Amino acid sequence: MITLSFDSTAKIASVAVTDDEKLLALYSINNGLTQSELLMPMAESMLKSLKLDFSDIELLAASVGPGSFTGVRIGTALVKGIAFGKNIPCASVSTLEALAENLSGLSGIIVPAMDARRSQLYTAIFEYKDGEMVRLTEDMAISISELAERLMPYEGKKIYIVGDGYSVAVRELEKLGIELAETPVLLREENAYSVAKVALKLHREGKTTSDISHLPTYLRVPQAERERLERLKNENN
Repeated sequence: MITLSFDSTAKIASVAVTDDEKLLALYSINNGLTQSELLMPMAESMLKSLKLDFSDIELLAASVGPGSFTGVRIGTALVKGIAFGKNIPCASVSTLEALAENLSGLSGIIVPAMDARRSQLYTAIFEYKDGEMVRLTEDMAISISELAERLMPYEGKKIYIVGDGYSVAVRELEKLGIELAETPVLLREENAYSVAKVALKLHREGKTTSDISHLPTYLRVPQAERERLERLKNENN
């Protein structure tokens, strides 16, 4: 199954083409440009190099959140646009589950950590054991101190942090007494190959959607909406 996958939920723009589990191409850019300027040209370049066309794509996938509100919308809208009218199944992939997939094969507790600002992280807890990534919590937006409390029961196991919140999470969790294993540098950032692997799993489980149902996932109300609600509150006071 030829899958085209995107990740635009953090600073890195990443696109992958896979054939089942086999990686055919992975293209990631981290140069400060907005993903809306990058993702489609990246996808077109990769498909051309592989002598493929959008008509060859059998599954489309994107990280749908949590993450940057703008980035989440860009990736989701791109998949909806490509799939529109073509009846291509779409996989709506949790950004945190895709990050955990980066460390598939490293036995231990896997903790994706994305900077959610406002002194919080987007995070979840997974465990890789017996050849399988097992989700232990739902996706959450919580403080680092609360994450430390949730990790205390896993003392004695290797605990890996992954994601764009890596540096701050490691620094603060170690201050709070959580012993962490070092995550290899190349595995710390988002990449669309991990999105593709989770997407294939969703497809096999019958959990893909149509382009209409492929929607962003927010753990918090977007800033623009928070500001609108605050204005309404002030006007009513």
